[in-house]
Amino acid sequence: MLKITGLIKLLKKLYPKASVELEYSTPIQLLAAVILSAQCTDVRVNKVTSGLFKKYRTVKDFAHALQAELEKDIRSAGFYRMKALAIRESARMIMERFGGRVPDTMDELLQLRGVARKTANVVLGSAFGTAAGIVVDTHVKRLAYRMGLTDEKDPVKIERDLMAIVPKKEWIWFSHAMVWHGRRVCNARNPDCPGCLLNKICPKRGI
Repeated sequence: MLKITGLIKLLKKLYPKASVELEYSTPIQLLAAVILSAQCTDVRVNKVTSGLFKKYRTVKDFAHALQAELEKDIRSAGFYRMKALAIRESARMIMERFGGRVPDTMDELLQLRGVARKTANVVLGSAFGTAAGIVVDTHVKRLAYRMGLTDEKDPVKIERDLMAIVPKKEWIWFSHAMVWHGRRVCNARNPDCPGCLLNKICPKRGI
């Protein structure tokens, strides 16, 4: 297995300030953006939300949105019917159960429609600075296997394995650093191993 201390040291050199690349100003905006990001690039989501967040600024705005209108507003993000419903229902539940405040615990966030651990971890880490777990998206899933950090395929089990070896103080940053590396260097089809700073320590499983 690749030594996690060495990996973290090199990732720190590459991405010392790695953070979520979704643009937002408030927790509800981040929650909406993460829901929109399912099977959609952050670049596309940011284009959608640049206008969306001028129209919908608060939890109440999203809760009272008309389904058809919100679908139209987010159509280019793909799967717009399902995503619009998830955003509206989450906002309504936040109004009804949490007093209009986006919850700041894993258990509460997981009660919201369309929210699984990945979404909750992004919101907790980036909006509240809470390290409740490690974000496992498609990039982290791919890199964790290639680097020999896990043998698992299920995101929840991958997260469990990563949490066991990555120091908790690094969980939030590590999540984003892995995503950045997956986007910039270790992509799915043509990873740039020769140009990768991790080349000498990475087992390159499956490549």
